[in-house]
Amino acid sequence: MKAAVIYKAGAMPEYTDVDEPVVQNENELLITVKAAAIKHLDRGIARGTHYSADDKKTAKIPGGDGVGVLADGTRVYSMGSGGMLAEKAIIEKDRMVKLPHNLDDATAAAMANAVIGSAMGLRFKADVQPGDVVLVNGATGFTGKMAVQIAKYYGAKKVIATGRNQKSLQDLLALGADEVISLKQDNEKILSQLKEVHTNSPIDIILDYLWGPTAEMLLATLKGKGSFTHKTRYVSVGAMSGDLIQLSAANLRSVDLQLSGSGLGSWSKHQVHKLFTDILPEMFQLAADGKLKVETIKVNLKDIERLWDMEVPDGKRIVVIP
Repeated sequence: MKAAVIYKAGAMPEYTDVDEPVVQNENELLITVKAAAIKHLDRGIARGTHYSADDKKTAKIPGGDGVGVLADGTRVYSMGSGGMLAEKAIIEKDRMVKLPHNLDDATAAAMANAVIGSAMGLRFKADVQPGDVVLVNGATGFTGKMAVQIAKYYGAKKVIATGRNQKSLQDLLALGADEVISLKQDNEKILSQLKEVHTNSPIDIILDYLWGPTAEMLLATLKGKGSFTHKTRYVSVGAMSGDLIQLSAANLRSVDLQLSGSGLGSWSKHQVHKLFTDILPEMFQLAADGKLKVETIKVNLKDIERLWDMEVPDGKRIVVIP
């Protein structure tokens, strides 16, 4: 079969022939892959820079999840035991979701990781409640756009979105954001806007895809002066602006702050089970009903070598069709 294969960490994937994968145990199934998205996570694992990367593998097929068809014709989204950027792949029985008939392959493949990157943090780390004020830091990316929509679906009273792309920020207003803050301004202006937002509508949840300098500004915005403060649940999901920040002990002590992360390894088995039994099926149905907006760019697997590092417009996701 044909597949994209990376033979060395950091190298470009090659479109080549490989042996068809073989089921190893009763919890595995073979699927014919119909669509698999290329995500920051996939690139990070392939480069060996993501914390979940296995640097012992000398050759690997990238792509951790995708949409495919089982032997009996059932169409499912699933996570793979191996790479999904191939014509066939092995999946785990307890990590798949049957798809609505009116949801196309590319949309399902594109949105799943973004649902995981937003709903899991909102539900299980921030315990989102109807009426909450939610700030999405770095909302102009694909997952950020999904987070704005899902926060509204979960009942957020107000959603504030930050980002650098002005057009994408304006698009977010049509997707449910109530207010946008441009990160292309100087830091003083950004801080001023953040403080004004927090004063007028105290922020209950921060879902952060950037970390780095903007996280420092957000935390400085929350810093108290010795009196009672509003509780804020701060959830780190990504680090597009840098992996490290400076955080003063005074900042932690002066505010009612819950600081946590949402990512691979941070969820319990029960929460992952709920992802496949409740969250993903619900979100796939919302997309099928036109209530979640997703933008994709479809490409062919045979072109993977020139498209792997393709620059994608904000808010869109590349989906590979074998």
